[in-house]
Amino acid sequence: MRKALIVAPSWIGDTILAQPLFKRLHEKHPGLILDAFAPAWAAPVLARMREIRRVIPNPFAHGEFNLAGRWRAGRELAREGYDAAIVLPNSWKSALLPLFAGIPRRIGFLGEARHVLLNRIHRFDAAALPQLAARYALLAEEVGAKAPAPLAEPHLAVDAQGVRATLDAFGLAATPAPVAFCPGAEYGPAKRWPAAHFAELARRLAAADFPVWIVGSAKDAPVGAEIEQLSGGAGRNLCGSTDLAQAIDLLSCARLVVSNDSGLMHVAAALQRPLVALYGSSSPSYTPPLSQQARILSLGLECSPCFKRECPLGHFKCLNDLSPARVQETVGELLR
Repeated sequence: MRKALIVAPSWIGDTILAQPLFKRLHEKHPGLILDAFAPAWAAPVLARMREIRRVIPNPFAHGEFNLAGRWRAGRELAREGYDAAIVLPNSWKSALLPLFAGIPRRIGFLGEARHVLLNRIHRFDAAALPQLAARYALLAEEVGAKAPAPLAEPHLAVDAQGVRATLDAFGLAATPAPVAFCPGAEYGPAKRWPAAHFAELARRLAAADFPVWIVGSAKDAPVGAEIEQLSGGAGRNLCGSTDLAQAIDLLSCARLVVSNDSGLMHVAAALQRPLVALYGSSSPSYTPPLSQQARILSLGLECSPCFKRECPLGHFKCLNDLSPARVQETVGELLR
């Protein structure tokens, strides 16, 4: 393999969990040129991975078919002369591009009638490979081989000058180092620790002289504002004020991060920040933060993980019953 294309996932967290695959490809193929075809919102993450040379914008909306557009995009990519493509999403639409680009080795998992589109098709045992990152890493190996172990930890590079510019843009200081909250979760409410709990934790941290920054996307702005209001201003709401690149810069400054299971949780792990990861409806066995500095908190109720956007029982106990005092205890252990 000399020059390869990654057809990247749509989710930011999944993109970070694919980085062990990228590292393994470079390990197996010294001098490899590796590009990524990815949605614009994931580009800032891939741009900070040293394994990726170039990010090619994926112009297609989630679920969009647009066969003619995919054909044109494939023919444009044909000029690059890729000898392999690795398709991470499971949809058949995502496997069309490498075929249209005439890429000879098209690698991915079995699924959605992709036998014609891919010619190096992997299968995996879900029980043997519960982690998504391990499943991705399997695609670096020959068909039928085992996934590499242990997995390399993700790592996002930051530029000191860029971080300084981001801090200046928001009138923030890197010292004293803040505790960052990531209260969003794109998937749904069943993955979100209550705003009132975040606010209580912010008040406790402020009483110990720790600044608190609340970081997230524009969709997280309402919950960020709620936390800021309920905490009496103990946490500063930055949700929706930053783009993803700036959010990465801010999280790189954090003394510690408290986060729901979200894309920013995986960003914090890849920035090697001490991290308290809060799990409710999702499973830490499937998408854990790949970091030795992470601590996972999950009540492990009989009804979880349910993998639902909304609590099917209507009580959200898996996160409501995870108290601020319990989270503060784990925060204290990491801060020490």
